[in-house]
Amino acid sequence: MALYEHVFLARQDLAQAQVDALAENATKIINDNNGRVVKTESWGLRSLAYKIAKNRKAHYVMLEIDAPGEVVAELERQTQINEDVIRYMTVKVEALEEGPSVMMRKSDRDRERRSDREGGRGDRPERSERPRRDFDGE
Repeated sequence: MALYEHVFLARQDLAQAQVDALAENATKIINDNNGRVVKTESWGLRSLAYKIAKNRKAHYVMLEIDAPGEVVAELERQTQINEDVIRYMTVKVEALEEGPSVMMRKSDRDRERRSDREGGRGDRPERSERPRRDFDGE
């Protein structure tokens, strides 16, 4: 069987539970047709580079799949029919990534940076008080 990464973007107005249901539906399609989902990642609600079908944001979901080509064709057919999915892409890969994907590592790193800052200004010194200037013409 071949290895694939399937990423789809769901509409921004869906709740996270509905997005999870879309991922479950995709998993069910694959499992029912003798395929296997190795990993599912939800990257959350992210901004799009440009508007797609009046959406500025979308829920990103990635599935790593071990399945024959016919199963992937059926998954793409079902995904294309679903009105909640605004874009999808399936890519055949040589090997599946171990551990979290690059997108998940990036979000973890960003979260750590935000927690390190917590109210502080990081390495920047505090601003000193500057005297106010009057610009009334004097």
